[in-house]
Amino acid sequence: MRRRARGRTAGVLAGAISAATLYSAPAAAQSSVTLYGLVDAGLRYTTHANPAGDSQFQMLSGASESHFGIKGAEDIGGGTKVIFTLENRFLPNNGQMDPAYPFFNTAFVGLQSSTFGKLTMGRQINPFADAVLGSFISNRWLPSFYQFRPEVMMAQGVWTSNMVKYAVRYQYLTAEVSYAFGGQAGQFGAGSQIGASILYLPAAPLTFSAAYLDSRDAVNASQHLKSWTVGGSYTFASTTVNAGWVVNRQDAGFVGNFPNGPFSEPALTALKFNTFSAREMFFGGVSQQIGFATHLSANVWRTIQTGKAQSGDGNATQFQLLADYNWSKRTDTYVEVDYSLYRGGMIGAQFQGINAVSSAYGSTQLGVTAGLRHLF
Repeated sequence: MRRRARGRTAGVLAGAISAATLYSAPAAAQSSVTLYGLVDAGLRYTTHANPAGDSQFQMLSGASESHFGIKGAEDIGGGTKVIFTLENRFLPNNGQMDPAYPFFNTAFVGLQSSTFGKLTMGRQINPFADAVLGSFISNRWLPSFYQFRPEVMMAQGVWTSNMVKYAVRYQYLTAEVSYAFGGQAGQFGAGSQIGASILYLPAAPLTFSAAYLDSRDAVNASQHLKSWTVGGSYTFASTTVNAGWVVNRQDAGFVGNFPNGPFSEPALTALKFNTFSAREMFFGGVSQQIGFATHLSANVWRTIQTGKAQSGDGNATQFQLLADYNWSKRTDTYVEVDYSLYRGGMIGAQFQGINAVSSAYGSTQLGVTAGLRHLF
């Protein structure tokens, strides 16, 4: 009996110690660890989903990318904290890890100071994507990355590996600079990336941001993929209007050998990424909140492409309507409809959004998605 009592006592003590370690009481260790995530499952109908022109009806990872993550901070004094984030993306329809990303798609550690700003190192969102996400992305109220957000295709992959990023904030202004190491012996700049952005983010009503990103080919180090953007949003009452302009330019010899992003040459060639020398996108939208639970939005994108060869010339015009209803602060349902017109070299290019469900293998594509999303 005494052994059992001692065993129970030891178990209780172990549980208490584990709980104290997990929740890290501020009075003792001045640290915290948080588990967070999103699960989104839905049904989608898509036309022209393969080269034969067939339609597709499937269950998929909803309209947002499902993920879970752990983030933490430890106060080390003097207004400075050590911070970290680890985040994985998965497919709830089959339980598998999303094959488009590494196991930890976000993985960084850094220092955050109330005086000197934030310095982070690892795989993280680049300054260009930070500018778009923070200020003028379509359907800005939505969590995570949305399946149909064509402007995200212009951000050179959103996440960058081997990156050091520094951000500093003064009142409503935030400035970011970054450098991603190529890591090749004897070729310091090959495969590297530099980025910079500035964001004006007051509580309301106007937001504004601009950014620049330059990636160097890992094989042809003198060849660049450069991107720049500017845009903003304006909110009045329960209505928000957003607008943006984005440009991508590739040197003729840039073939996608960029190890710090999703730039695998064979994959991107299949998606016609390496066929253009320039892409220019204009986009805008309006969203309306009705009461506390309902959001409605309408968005449009216009992209003009200049090919490395004449066959790559083309354009795309894309439209989207979205209705979203919140059952609670963490759970919502939605219906999304998108319609795209592709011409010339844009036919067959993946141009719907992050990890889009399929490329458009016809001059038109209709997509309809309905799903259920929960945040935790």
